[in-house]
Amino acid sequence: MALQAAFIDDLSHTLETVLQDPSFASMFPELASADIIFDRPVDPFTPSKTTVDLFLYDLREDLDLRSNETTTTRVGQQVITHPAALRLACSYLVTAWPVGGADLALQEQRLLSEVLVVLSHYPTIPSAFLQGSLAGQDPPLPMVALHPDALKNLAEFWSSLGSRLKASLTVTVTISVPVFSDITAYQVTTQTVQYAPGNSVPPEALIAVGGQVLGPGSQAVSGALVDILDAGLRQTTDRKGEFVFDKVPVGTHTIRAVATGFQPQTQNLTVPGLPNDSVITLVPL
Repeated sequence: MALQAAFIDDLSHTLETVLQDPSFASMFPELASADIIFDRPVDPFTPSKTTVDLFLYDLREDLDLRSNETTTTRVGQQVITHPAALRLACSYLVTAWPVGGADLALQEQRLLSEVLVVLSHYPTIPSAFLQGSLAGQDPPLPMVALHPDALKNLAEFWSSLGSRLKASLTVTVTISVPVFSDITAYQVTTQTVQYAPGNSVPPEALIAVGGQVLGPGSQAVSGALVDILDAGLRQTTDRKGEFVFDKVPVGTHTIRAVATGFQPQTQNLTVPGLPNDSVITLVPL
């Protein structure tokens, strides 16, 4: 994954898309017709039409979601290592600014209520709403409206903005921010070890061979029995469908994979050989 710097801007556009969700338009017409902006709400703040303002006021690492575990992806004969991303909690102050109504105070309360219902409807932001660099992010983005650790002293906060106290709510979204580039390297599938039984005896080459058992759609098959029939060797695949034989003689062998729900598959294995030679694809029964 290439490093990107637009993730916060993309989050703001994502929240705008959530609040403009057409499935809520008939239920919340005031919100549907309101402008969504991201300005600092300082006096004088006089929007020309009814507006919902999401002011980004705080960024901090979510320590509860911190992880140092890397993940890997195989592409052909290469392995891409993805370092753990920073989990960044982004908090917005949400205010409503009605224009042209008969009772602006009540209209403001209704608009804030509509915003609260829409944001609370999504504990995590659905992938269909994600914009730009956030598209396809995994794990999903948790969203909390009325975050319990939000602003503690509202009067002091509004005073620091140079504005009067105003009704508001907060929404906090945690996104993944890659801070290290991916590492691409070739997968090691064979390792040669030579044994010399004695001074006058030629060394015997034994190869460590790694492979993988896959099902339809390149899905890993765990718990499969893999045999190198002519060498009397057997291994069981792990949760990633992978197996390793530590000492395989050089030459051409017959390898077989058997798994529940699949047809047995037998094929030739040349040692040493190409990485794809030790990938076995099973067909369902």
